[in-house]
Amino acid sequence: MAARNIFKLGALEAQRTAFLLCDIQETFRPHIKYFGEVVRVANKMVEAAKHFKIPVYVSEQYPKGLGHTTKDISLEDAALVYEKTRFSMYTPELQERLKKDVPNLSSVVLFGIEAHVCIEQTVIDLLNEDIAVHVLADGVSSRSLMDRGLAFQRMQSLGCFVTTSENVLFKLLRDKDNSVFKYISKLNKEPTVDTLGFDNNNISSKL
Repeated sequence: MAARNIFKLGALEAQRTAFLLCDIQETFRPHIKYFGEVVRVANKMVEAAKHFKIPVYVSEQYPKGLGHTTKDISLEDAALVYEKTRFSMYTPELQERLKKDVPNLSSVVLFGIEAHVCIEQTVIDLLNEDIAVHVLADGVSSRSLMDRGLAFQRMQSLGCFVTTSENVLFKLLRDKDNSVFKYISKLNKEPTVDTLGFDNNNISSKL
């Protein structure tokens, strides 16, 4: 019997992974629930990406009108920062870069805003290309917690892994003897904020 595709089961391998940071623009700060936590997780993932040598792709939704990514996130090592008007991050520009940079791409780790718009539409496009998607519940939010919670439910039902930054980073490590274990462990010192947890019962009670 042939082995199942381990990446479809949620495994991650740094050489076959890309990080996607979606539309964390300063203009949205007053409107997005837990914006500060989303920024904190984004910085953690950007820093981890350096150690794992994983490229980070950063989208900005119509920056001419909505401004650029918050300066609280360092983008100096990003593989690509690009503008978009469509809601999905999976634009022709990104597709071309991914083919060039990560030819054996199997998995994408996705974080940013908003859960029920740009994140969800990106998930749909990536899954349609048979790419496994890990959405960081602690790094994704919306203006409305109802929209956020329902988006997680929909994305999970589509076959997306709704997870946390810590879970993803330990999956990438795989082994305590990994050469970057010490650095990644430091990044995980602060646990995920429980108010951002993905809880079906909790979500249902708020509907």
